[in-house]
Amino acid sequence: MQPTLPLKKNNKIHDQKGWLFPFILITSLFFFWGFVHNIDPILIAHLRKTFQLSILQSSLVDSAVFIAYFLMAIPAGLIMKKYGYRSGIIIGLLFFACGAFLFVPAANTHTYGFFLGALFIIACGLAILETAANPYAIVLGPAETAAFRLNLAQSFNGLAAFIAPLVGRWLILTDSDKTDAAISALSGDALAAFIQTETNSVKLPFVLLGIVILIMAIIFYYTPLPDIKEEESLGSNGFIDALKHTQLQWAVIAQFFYVGAQVCVGSFFLVFAATAAGLTDKEAATYTAFYGAAFMIGRFAGTFFMKYIAPVKLLGLYAAINILLSFIAIYGSGMMTIYSLIGIAFFMSIMFPTIFALGIKGLGNATKPASSLIIMSIVGGALLPPILGIISDKTGSIQNGYFIPFICFIVVLVFAIKMRTIKNDSSN
Repeated sequence: MQPTLPLKKNNKIHDQKGWLFPFILITSLFFFWGFVHNIDPILIAHLRKTFQLSILQSSLVDSAVFIAYFLMAIPAGLIMKKYGYRSGIIIGLLFFACGAFLFVPAANTHTYGFFLGALFIIACGLAILETAANPYAIVLGPAETAAFRLNLAQSFNGLAAFIAPLVGRWLILTDSDKTDAAISALSGDALAAFIQTETNSVKLPFVLLGIVILIMAIIFYYTPLPDIKEEESLGSNGFIDALKHTQLQWAVIAQFFYVGAQVCVGSFFLVFAATAAGLTDKEAATYTAFYGAAFMIGRFAGTFFMKYIAPVKLLGLYAAINILLSFIAIYGSGMMTIYSLIGIAFFMSIMFPTIFALGIKGLGNATKPASSLIIMSIVGGALLPPILGIISDKTGSIQNGYFIPFICFIVVLVFAIKMRTIKNDSSN
């Protein structure tokens, strides 16, 4: 695979001494945004209990995060085009830190909407970071190992998927054993005290996260990084021209449904575990860490397998397996369903970076707008979870809601099959 940007001839970025440290620095960003996305399931379960929300209402956590990707994707691409990748990364980190610090007033005001606003600002930063970091990881090194390198960087996103639930279990989830009925019966000072205790628990982890992100912004500001620039294009490299590429059209569709599937499966894991297997929140949080570990191991394993199996073939195989596992999650019972979700995490681990790399492969000067459009398609994570919530609330079973990821993995399978038929757009 050769999804790379045309670089100026005097750019030494392909010399290992020139790109290795920048690649390490860029890889750290994959961990940080992975941490946020994988703390969301803890937040959903915690805020759902605190504010007594329906599944549909609690899905707005995901909507707040992923609608930001839709709104910021094109502006992020324009920022990168005007100021470059390095400046874009610093801007993204500042948004990230600001949103993290806003969790303090959100907790103090006991307002669910304030939490959603803070998450939205964090996600604006993440959208900028992902628009910059994904293509940056691709070009920081030899073109022939681009997909391998992106999957390696994304593996640290998987590491965050393992660590974040453990942090959430110990720092966010409280020891309150109140049932929904008991909470509903509270009123006046008792209810206010309960909400205060529950909301206060989110302050420390997000303040610490904000401080770390500010430190990262300072490091990026003072660290010399290769400046990736495009050669002047003979034609337009705008969004409309980029969408003329069939591979990009399919990648945008596939990424929309894949991200929707990932968010649906992961974000409602704790709620699913309590309903389908009768686990407590803290027990479910432990299994969420196993879920994250499976995702992390899947990333590293997928990176290894891609040395021997074409990425497009591996993507198709994994999508087919996840269709079967989704079926088990819907119709199974007890711990069988939990293990099926953990299996889904393993097999969907390579999907985002692989779809991304296949989508921008060989697009040259259209790579930046193409990257923005694929990031924009992450809005699937905002639109599909509420549909899962509606189905779950209407039918009284969250398992029925998992028909949404079942359908999403079918779309990913179709994408993998289609990519093998598009000339020069995928490796067979």
